[in-house]
Amino acid sequence: NNGVESNRIRDDFNKQIIDKGVKVNTILEENYEEEKRTSGLIYSGIYNTNSGINNLNQFIQAEKITKDLNPDYGSIQKLYSRSTADGDLIALCEDRVIKILANKDALFNADGNANLTSTNNVLGQAIPYAGEYGISHNPESFAADNYRAYFADKQRGAVLRLSMDGLTPISEYGMSDYFKTALLTNGSLVGSFDDKKNEYNLTIPMKHTTVSFKESVNGWSSFKSFSPEQALSMGNDYYTLKEGLPYKHHVKTDLAGNDVDRNTFYGEYTPSSVSVLLNDNPSVIKSYKNLSYEGSQSKILKEDTDVNTGYYNLEE
Repeated sequence: NNGVESNRIRDDFNKQIIDKGVKVNTILEENYEEEKRTSGLIYSGIYNTNSGINNLNQFIQAEKITKDLNPDYGSIQKLYSRSTADGDLIALCEDRVIKILANKDALFNADGNANLTSTNNVLGQAIPYAGEYGISHNPESFAADNYRAYFADKQRGAVLRLSMDGLTPISEYGMSDYFKTALLTNGSLVGSFDDKKNEYNLTIPMKHTTVSFKESVNGWSSFKSFSPEQALSMGNDYYTLKEGLPYKHHVKTDLAGNDVDRNTFYGEYTPSSVSVLLNDNPSVIKSYKNLSYEGSQSKILKEDTDVNTGYYNLEE
């Protein structure tokens, strides 16, 4: 039960047999059991398609093949390798986000500054990002676009952005109270990035809504009525899955060339609405940059109450 090993030269038929000599077998009396290492990493040999090397099944104990993180950060929920030049490994734990240097290590000076140096270690120094944030138990909320990554920390009621300047709680951009309440009452949080609109979509299933964050306005742009089971971007198109069926978004016509109804997701229509919050201080100058209206005539509501008495006008 430990694999197959050939005892002939070149593994050819009728070749000379390699004598192994006398071998003594004994029973391993040491008790062993399964151990779950939720805050540690183990890596195998290298895999190189160019040279045809595949050592993914090799775990040589004589070499340093493990990397343990601080267990106080909680279990590792997700690993993400950046596509930038540094190629470091990002470990998203329950209570902390950690950058693990790949194929290099850090030597710290007396003043606390780190200098990178070459090393033969696959995983080097583990450096936590500033900020007491993690990904809780919601790795499904993670979505990445280029050098930016987005995820939710339900335990702290925050939505985070990981960029080149570190962690930023983007939920504080006018939505801190909303997320502190909405995230705690939900089990799963589905995150995705819409390449078509350049938006991070965070779906909150219990509220049957999706909240969108847009970098160009540096804020939360809208609430959306669709609540998918999963979503992804591919080929500059945005797809969501509902009840096991894929749906393509941002289309104007169907396969037959017919116009597609707006605000209709998974066969259900939801009208658009805009909620405007105004400062009650009339002396303060207000500037609106994220709202524009285009059309020939806006909807006008007729006054139904008497301006003098405040009673409903029955004649109208």
